[in-house]
Amino acid sequence: DHSSLLAFLMNDDLAAAPDVFPYYGGAEAAPAFFGHAAAPLPPPAAAPPAEMTGQGRKRGFVPAGDDGSSRPPAVRRKVQGSPPTSPAHSGGDAAPAARSGGRRVWVRERSTEWWDRLSGPACPDAEFRQAFRMSRATFDALCDELSAAVAKEDTALRAAIPVHQRVAVCLWRLATGEPLREVSRRFGLGISTCHNIVLQVCAALTAVLLPKAVRWPLESPAARFQALSGFPGVVGSVYTDHIPIGPPKDNVAEYYNRRLTERNNKASYSVAVQAVVDADGAFTDVCIGLPGSLSDAAVLERSALHARCETGMLGDDQCRLVGGASYPLTDWMLVPYAHQNLTWAQHAFNERIAAARAAAQGAFQRLKGRWRCLQRRTEPKLPDLHNMIGACCVLHNFCERSGEELDADFQSELSQQDDADVVAAANPVLSAAADKERDRIAHDLLHGGHPSVTFL
Repeated sequence: DHSSLLAFLMNDDLAAAPDVFPYYGGAEAAPAFFGHAAAPLPPPAAAPPAEMTGQGRKRGFVPAGDDGSSRPPAVRRKVQGSPPTSPAHSGGDAAPAARSGGRRVWVRERSTEWWDRLSGPACPDAEFRQAFRMSRATFDALCDELSAAVAKEDTALRAAIPVHQRVAVCLWRLATGEPLREVSRRFGLGISTCHNIVLQVCAALTAVLLPKAVRWPLESPAARFQALSGFPGVVGSVYTDHIPIGPPKDNVAEYYNRRLTERNNKASYSVAVQAVVDADGAFTDVCIGLPGSLSDAAVLERSALHARCETGMLGDDQCRLVGGASYPLTDWMLVPYAHQNLTWAQHAFNERIAAARAAAQGAFQRLKGRWRCLQRRTEPKLPDLHNMIGACCVLHNFCERSGEELDADFQSELSQQDDADVVAAANPVLSAAADKERDRIAHDLLHGGHPSVTFL
């Protein structure tokens, strides 16, 4: 009403258009406004709808003909890069030409040159083996095993990532331990996509291949161990190692590792990995995820291996495992003498124990050498960490049984535990019969003339 009155008072022709305002014009209404008729006001210009950017934010309207030269540099780049807007469609949707040619791409373009070169037939097998720790034939066999659990279907928005590329992303991450940003750059995928692929492939390796790859041998490996060490009836070597982790949110004290803390001069946390290794260096039993504060004997006692051996899983009473000085002497496990002033027979026994345990130590060296993610402190959640370690054990057996050799440059130097660092006194003897049997075996090794006894 105030705008109409102002226009009415400023009009020079007082009676030129008495019917301009239908409410105030005409003979009846003219006396109320002293006979003046106001000119019609132009309708207010409707503000054009703000343009939506690819990130979901609104962009201000750009007038026609404005090339952005008068704007700040940051705004000018947006103006010059924005699609043209037609005046005929300023009040509605974008013009058809703008919709077809000027639409923003919401998927970021990334280079896949590195992966395309390695996956191509022209890539040398040596370079492929160095990148993924296995030959192309072994890699293809692994992809065939995981195809049903890893494959995804195409959607209307995008094509699914192939199985070979998904497996390669996981292998590269486990083999190098590089950050996800580097994995994303090499394979041309998003960082979160690479993270999800690694978790999914590790879960598939643990669920599908762990029961097949890590299993107790159908045929007794006692003959191989006897040829290696001279011990009769040895079917496996037990070894326990620790994988460094970040401090967990719950039960931090249980994962505190005193030995790693003293070695690194800072608070260190870990999870224990116990494995039984055959004479060929393959894992036949694994126990993953117990807190790093536990000793080797405590890890063994809490593992399923201990319960199975106590109930006669090894079968024959003459079948035994071989362990280090940190394990107890039982009816089914032989351990070295840990006291001082050893006799010749006891010294010969300890030499043969070390030869039998070398298979397990070498297996863990190759495990951590191939999959270097186990050497670095990891930060994933504990369930995901268990899958990652289990996947590395599966891949280790897959490579060992396929005849894949590890380059010397990838060999990992394990921090071997001296007997003095583990126990100050003799290891516990849980069976008097086992102690007498150990003395008998030591006597036979010395007087039996085993060719590997070289200390005499």
